[in-house]
Amino acid sequence: MTDRDELVELLSRYADLADLKEYTELPGLVFTDPVTLDFRSVAAIPPMTVPLGDYVEILRASFAPFTATHHAITGPVVRIDGDTATIHAHVRAEHWVAGEPDRWLVVGFYDNEAVRTSGGWRLSRVRLTAAHQENAHLSGVALAAQEG
Repeated sequence: MTDRDELVELLSRYADLADLKEYTELPGLVFTDPVTLDFRSVAAIPPMTVPLGDYVEILRASFAPFTATHHAITGPVVRIDGDTATIHAHVRAEHWVAGEPDRWLVVGFYDNEAVRTSGGWRLSRVRLTAAHQENAHLSGVALAAQEG
């Protein structure tokens, strides 16, 4: 595979983390340790740099309340400069909970940074910019799970 192919596949593995709730093998195949995250445009989560193990526990708690999720990441624009890369991509993320309304929708863009490691490309920085949300109050179930 080319570097571009590997970076596009990296985005798919990133989406699989939440959608498959696979927090054992995938995190090490997706992220550097530590990893920088910027989700301030969604649910007012401040930017943070955290050890990968801590982020895995945040992910596990954040997605546990959702009965299902689906993250479609499309149209990646990849720029490679040696052993670093940037990836701009569109995202449509749907998160379902029991009840009415039952879906939190986020559409927007990822602007991620990746680095080449001995194990392949890994995301070192993830930034989500939400362009639109529906039922954003449902993001509170994830925040409450993190705090609980």
